[in-house]
Parts: sequence; C-alpha cells; structure tokens
Amino acid sequence: MGLQSLSRILLLATGLTATSIWAHHSVAGVFDSEQPFEITGVVTDVEWINPHIYMHLDVTDEEGNVTTWRLETLPTAFMRKARISEEMLMGHGQLVRVTGITAHRDPSLGWVHRITYADGHYYQLSDS
Repeated sequence: MGLQSLSRILLLATGLTATSIWAHHSVAGVFDSEQPFEITGVVTDVEWINPHIYMHLDVTDEEGNVTTWRLETLPTAFMRKARISEEMLMGHGQLVRVTGITAHRDPSLGWVHRITYADGHYYQLSDS
C-alpha cells in the first residue's frame, strides 16, 4: 500500500469519525435546561431513526396558528428495551402533552422529558 493510499484511508476515517461525533451530540450541548417547555398538540410523524428518535408535534395557538415542533428523544435501542414502539408514540390523532427543554438556537426544537396521552398514560423519557 502506497503512502498516497494510506493518506486517503486516514482522511476518510477522520471524516467518518468527525461526522459520527457531530451526529451524536450531548443533550446539554444542544438543549438549554434553563428553558423548559410544556406544549400540547397532535403527533403528526415519528422519525424512528438513530442516533435519536424525532417526533413532530403540531401545536395550535390561541389565534389558530400551527407551529410544528421537532422533538428529539432517546435512541431506538433504548425505546425497544423499554418495549416502546414507533406506533405507541404516535398518539392516534389525539392531543398529547409534552414537557422538556428547548434548544439553544431553535425555539421549535425540544428534548422530550415526558409525553402524556389523552387517556392519562405517559412515557417518562428523561429527567425533568
């Protein structure tokens, strides 16, 4: 293997590592624990992906304006261990209440602490 080939492999490996580190971030690095939220809306989508699952929640304000929140939560492996499925998070069109913390730089991005469904059952996904 020539020096040029080795250099390309090292460059590729470094790039992949940097991408992985960027993709998987700390909660404190992105979200502000001093900015809690409580919102009520309808789950419109669940992105069952790694490194973290995202829920999309349509929240309607008093004037009828809808804001779609993107809510980040645990990895799929954690949810599977807890026996929580993508279908279970959806809420079947009913209103759900979500508490969590807001992102430092995006007011409609949040980290989920708890999701409470219309029938009263809830998932406590992280500490509040």
